[in-house]
Amino acid sequence: MSKLSQAFRSFAEATARYSGRPAAFLTAAFIVVVWAASGPMFHFGDTWQLVINTGTTIITFLMVFLIQNSQNRDSAALQIKLDELIRATEARNSLIDLDGLDEDALERIRENYRKLAHRKEEEARRSHNASRRARFEEEAEEACEEVREIDRELAQASADHAKAHAGPGS
Repeated sequence: MSKLSQAFRSFAEATARYSGRPAAFLTAAFIVVVWAASGPMFHFGDTWQLVINTGTTIITFLMVFLIQNSQNRDSAALQIKLDELIRATEARNSLIDLDGLDEDALERIRENYRKLAHRKEEEARRSHNASRRARFEEEAEEACEEVREIDRELAQASADHAKAHAGPGS
């Protein structure tokens, strides 16, 4: 990691850590109170208004980049942790590469998990009734087929992603 990247990361972490504390809020509130109290001294003029507008705009503009940097690092670290949990458990490893899918594919997967959860609840309520149990088994088989189809799509997307990033001559 370059020295510039390391310095920015350290600065972004420290800024995010301190700006989220109550003291930072109280400092900002104090500045606003002082600014408002100074209004009569400056006759509530355009320059007086410009001071707070310019200050808050600059701070907001810079904070967007610092917050985004912290968010990107936190998201990447969380994703790595989740990937490790998936890899280390009996969960389907094909779920590791979900971040490469488009929104429609992700929504289909979410909907499938909602159906599976709903069916599991239904199974608990209806397990005593044989005809309902047969219907549940049929629905569960359909859900399993949907999962298999999603796994095939994930495998294809993963292969496409690997091929796209392999570069020329691969």
